[in-house]
Amino acid sequence: MRKIPYNPDAIEKPSSGWQTIRRVLPYLWPEGEGWVKRRVVGAFLMLVAAKIVSVSTPFLYKQAVDNLAGDTPDAATIMGLTAVGLTVAYGLARLGTVAFQELRDAIFVRVGQRALRKLALQTFQHIHALSLRYHITRKTGGLSRIIERGVKGVDFLLRFMLFSIGPLVLELAMVAVIFATLFGFSYMAVVVVVITLYVTFTLKVTEWRVKIRREMNEQDTDANQKAIDSLLNFETVKYFNAEAREAARYDRAMQRYEVAAVKTGQSLSFLNAGQALLITTGLVIVMVMAAMGVQRGALTVGDFVMVNAYMIQITMPLNFLGTVYREIRQALVDMGEMFGLLGQPAEVKDKPGAPDLAVRGGEVVFDGVEFGYDAARPILKGIDLTVPAGQRYALVGPSGSGKSTVARLMFRFYDVNGGAIRIDGQDLRDVTQGSIHAQIGVVPQDTVLFNDTVRYNIAYGRADATEDEIVAAAKAAKIHDFIVSLPEGYETKVGERGLKLSGGEKQRVGIARTLLKDPPILILDEATSALDTQTERDIQDSLREMGHGRTVITIAHRLSTIADADRIVVLEAGLIAESGTHEELLELGGRYAAMWARQSAEEEESLAAE
Repeated sequence: MRKIPYNPDAIEKPSSGWQTIRRVLPYLWPEGEGWVKRRVVGAFLMLVAAKIVSVSTPFLYKQAVDNLAGDTPDAATIMGLTAVGLTVAYGLARLGTVAFQELRDAIFVRVGQRALRKLALQTFQHIHALSLRYHITRKTGGLSRIIERGVKGVDFLLRFMLFSIGPLVLELAMVAVIFATLFGFSYMAVVVVVITLYVTFTLKVTEWRVKIRREMNEQDTDANQKAIDSLLNFETVKYFNAEAREAARYDRAMQRYEVAAVKTGQSLSFLNAGQALLITTGLVIVMVMAAMGVQRGALTVGDFVMVNAYMIQITMPLNFLGTVYREIRQALVDMGEMFGLLGQPAEVKDKPGAPDLAVRGGEVVFDGVEFGYDAARPILKGIDLTVPAGQRYALVGPSGSGKSTVARLMFRFYDVNGGAIRIDGQDLRDVTQGSIHAQIGVVPQDTVLFNDTVRYNIAYGRADATEDEIVAAAKAAKIHDFIVSLPEGYETKVGERGLKLSGGEKQRVGIARTLLKDPPILILDEATSALDTQTERDIQDSLREMGHGRTVITIAHRLSTIADADRIVVLEAGLIAESGTHEELLELGGRYAAMWARQSAEEEESLAAE
């Protein structure tokens, strides 16, 4: 049965707000990690203590004012404290509130940072598990920005889910009960109505702002992608004198970001103004009621001050509610994109309990292999080919014939749509991807290096390699003498993507790290086609030595580099057009002979021109 084509755009969707919260909650209460649970409980206890002390603070203030005003007999003061003592107690209570809050944060910080680290690692691992097709279709700059914003939202979301919304509700409820008990239900009714209107207004406007903020994020991602794309293609920009064109392209993206950012700022001003109007109206109403109570003699001046203190006290967290809710919604948007990324399934998966690939000799068999990147455009249309262990086979043919696709299927970047690929009788779909990658070495057409030292890039072939083994691999790749001639030798930084090295030098570093890997099966994917003739000849010697005792599949454009192969297979339009040794194919006078004649003529013309 033909495999349904993979479509990443149809699968990847941002996670919804509640889905995101459900995925974050386990980081607060993970199974088997008691220290995290203890810290969460400890932080929550500090939070409750802070709120109790905070709510009691205005009462101490009231007692001090009444004592000074002579409205309260000394016997009625708390523990017989004078106005001075009550003022000191008030100061200690405020200090205690801050102390408990800081203790709460100090206890919880490890929980938040642990969650951030675990989620960042999970995302990083998942991205590496996704298929080559996914990475080809996605933009690296936009992907990195999604991850960056999402991971940063983890600590914020965990912290404020636990320490903002719940505590705010608790504090507002305590203040409402105090108002009802001490001043009557009319006071409580005003507070409840104001809070309800405030919260409703804040939530509705924030929801509207989230849409604007999402648009701003999209424009930010687009502008960032264009900047990274342009910088990665720095040389191409220079070749075509396109600096002004790139700047204009980036500026257009930033202009769209500017428009979205202005909308975001203006909507924030509207939200802040509306919040201020509601909370100030409530404050004035309650204060007028208290002032009238003092005039009637029903309340003391201390009561008036206490009402004011409580209203100001709830104003602060209510203002904070607007900020917290906005940030939580934004964190949910950012993390929703990241969880959408985590929800992207891997196209190529190991079967449950799949064994490792066991290479005994290295025989490679293509049995009726069919494959297409797109269902409407098949690339391989039924390839039957056996590469005996220890033999050197070459694949040649015009562009689009499927040569590089064969290499990608062997490395299991993709699974075949039909037929099977076997190594020593083992279907690649039945063994683990890691073991396939460990047993196959690839020297690509364009070796890309890490922005690190020459030693690091060679040692990438095998992490546990010794210094002597690294040097031996460099010598085998004929790059050691060049390396030691550099001022910093093996500690020389190669630059981003290895741009500080020439094409031939990069290729030799790539050969050295593949030699260090020492795989039984080797794929040379047009490994010298981008090099000059002399460099190509030098590297070909290294490649021939590298292939001794291994099964080698060489994908070649220049036929002169594979004339000594044990067998040459000519691909055309996804099928094997002909195969044989160099001499046999020339005698056949078919497709290969025509290609050889054309390339020979071009080389003669090139030599004559020199």
